[in-house]
Amino acid sequence: MKNKNLYPWVVVALLWVVALLNYMDRQMLSTMQEAMKVDIVELNKAEAFGALMAIFLWIYGFMSPVAGMIADRFSRKWLVVGSLFVWSAVTYLMGYADNFHELYWLRAVMGVSEALYIPSALSLIADWHQGKSRSLAIGVHMTGLYVGQAIGGFGATVAAMFSWHSTFHWFGIIGIVYSLILVVALRENPAHASVKEVPLERGEKKPSLFSGLSMLFSTWAFWIILFYFAAPSLPGWATKNWLPTLFAENLNIPMSEAGPISTITIAFSSFIGVIIGGILSDRWVQKNIRGRVYTGAIGLGLTVPALLLLGFGHSFVSVVGAGLLFGVGFGIFDANNMPILCQFVSAKHRATAYGVMNMTGVFAGAAVTELLGKWTDGGNLGQGFAMLSVIVLIALSLQLYFLRPKTDNME
Repeated sequence: MKNKNLYPWVVVALLWVVALLNYMDRQMLSTMQEAMKVDIVELNKAEAFGALMAIFLWIYGFMSPVAGMIADRFSRKWLVVGSLFVWSAVTYLMGYADNFHELYWLRAVMGVSEALYIPSALSLIADWHQGKSRSLAIGVHMTGLYVGQAIGGFGATVAAMFSWHSTFHWFGIIGIVYSLILVVALRENPAHASVKEVPLERGEKKPSLFSGLSMLFSTWAFWIILFYFAAPSLPGWATKNWLPTLFAENLNIPMSEAGPISTITIAFSSFIGVIIGGILSDRWVQKNIRGRVYTGAIGLGLTVPALLLLGFGHSFVSVVGAGLLFGVGFGIFDANNMPILCQFVSAKHRATAYGVMNMTGVFAGAAVTELLGKWTDGGNLGQGFAMLSVIVLIALSLQLYFLRPKTDNME
């Protein structure tokens, strides 16, 4: 734990488990819809289910910039610990929900608690990993999200074996216990504390909570990064919340099979994508300062044909193959978001910047989640997935043309 070369990877390992729990707890609801319909009749309508998923995203989005500003000023360790404890407690309580309204408000509270995690965790990892290992470290952490998404896909299977109530209970207990382990094992980066405690010059005013936002929005590159991050979030959240339904419809299989197949497909391929994207980016940037930008562009480019195949494919090979291609591409893209941000934003504002990016991406996800719920009721879910490829192409073009970093670690 005291080894300076080893501990940065210990941080990644500790947060990897938190990332897994983060996505597992939010994802399993999307596959347990069938089991929960028996007790909560409102879930028989896809539009109601879409609203249930969307309230999490709206609250999560609104809280993300606030979470980022807090993380830039206070201990990210305690934000991670507190966030995990609260959302795990909410997961446990969801097992006691008797009606749609209780589920709705519990999902809203989960949105608040989970929003505190990602800006803090990625900022913490970026501080512990400089230069040659940053993209790989971020990528390894992201694999935790994908594994959690895959395990969450088994929610319907576990619910069929036991009950949806017990599934929520046990997953919640696991997170509560792990949050206590983090109290002892996780450490803040000393450099972060030194940045926060820089003494003010005589007569200099202490910067306000919103000074970071002012700085970010006055930087043109940040606006490009914002759109570049938000546009792929549309298909990203669509696959998280509606891919099990798309697999069930296009392959004519029950949700108990479609859930695990779809989530494992995306998780497995994304796992490969972030590792490839992390290694490629860390090596490329040593030779070309735009190496991270080019690596992210390759990832986005792979998602375009994947979305078209997901939308119009009806054979097992085409649909699952499209899922694999999308996962690899999105994983490459995902591993390089924070490293690209580090090329344009200094360490003291990175959590705030990622919080704003997360908010924008999540709002896009909330909108597309509700829209796809209505399209599902109208039988047009596949067409909706295919249309998202156009937005990704626009983001890809803007990224390549405008993002021209001058350093790999903005001071």
